[in-house]
Amino acid sequence: MDDPDKVLRKGDALIVIDVQKDFCPGGALPIENGNDVVPILNEWFKSAIKAQVLIYASRDWHPTNHPSFVTEGGQWPVHCVHDSAGASFHPDLKVPDNAIIVTKGTRFDKDQYSAFDETGLAEELKKRSVHRIWVGGLALDVCVRATAVDACKHGFEVHLIKAATRPVTPEGGSDALEEMANAGIVIED
Repeated sequence: MDDPDKVLRKGDALIVIDVQKDFCPGGALPIENGNDVVPILNEWFKSAIKAQVLIYASRDWHPTNHPSFVTEGGQWPVHCVHDSAGASFHPDLKVPDNAIIVTKGTRFDKDQYSAFDETGLAEELKKRSVHRIWVGGLALDVCVRATAVDACKHGFEVHLIKAATRPVTPEGGSDALEEMANAGIVIED
């Protein structure tokens, strides 16, 4: 991947997806090597600040009886319960003070994998004249994929920062990359 200092420009936004304790090693739903994205994303944060690019950080923020939990008939272990330690951002992730936090997964009746799913994010970005989005975070084959694909559907040019994401499974990661490429997302190695 090119140096973010050389690619970020006016009209861009950086969206970092769900780099929370529960998705990193030692968490309730750990992504293998999930914490490896932290130093890469910290560099992107620095570059975004330097380029005066808008920064968004999404987070899962589930109620205790969220429908995605196995205990409620869903497919995932209990994770990212609002106000819990596991729902906080990774302690080494240097989310800038001016970052806009996008909270998702708060509904009692369904999951929200995409940072665009009923959050108003598309309208927010358009209001701020954003045309191009750079995406990284966790997990590649779940929330990152859903967010990137939705961003395309909303008419944004989307670039995936591949080095700054990890999948739940290798197969899921491969499928997600193929789906994103087919959707017109630029996969940045």
